[in-house]
Amino acid sequence: VQLQASGGGLVQAGGSLRLSCAASGRRWRIGAMGWYRQPPGEQRELVATISSGGSTKYADSVKGRFTISRDNTKNTVYLQMNSLKPEDTAVYYCWVTTISDDFWGQGTQVTVSS
Repeated sequence: VQLQASGGGLVQAGGSLRLSCAASGRRWRIGAMGWYRQPPGEQRELVATISSGGSTKYADSVKGRFTISRDNTKNTVYLQMNSLKPEDTAVYYCWVTTISDDFWGQGTQVTVSS
């Protein structure tokens, strides 16, 4: 499975960005999908996940500001990020699971200026 993420960039605090990640390749059934991030000098952390049935989970730091969704017809997961803060600055990685393995995207930089 290959993952292609897009939508990162530079935005001012309070602004919005929408990340997308499309899965392609082997026709394995996609299970859960999600987003992680790695701030500068820190470890990778969970941002949000969504199950194949649509159940969502969010990190406390993004609840109420970020929304994860998916389009199963396109094997694509989205992350709508609103009210962005400088502490949201990080490389964002998409993640998907299949019956056999986990897969990671290449990462997309999100920078929030104050």
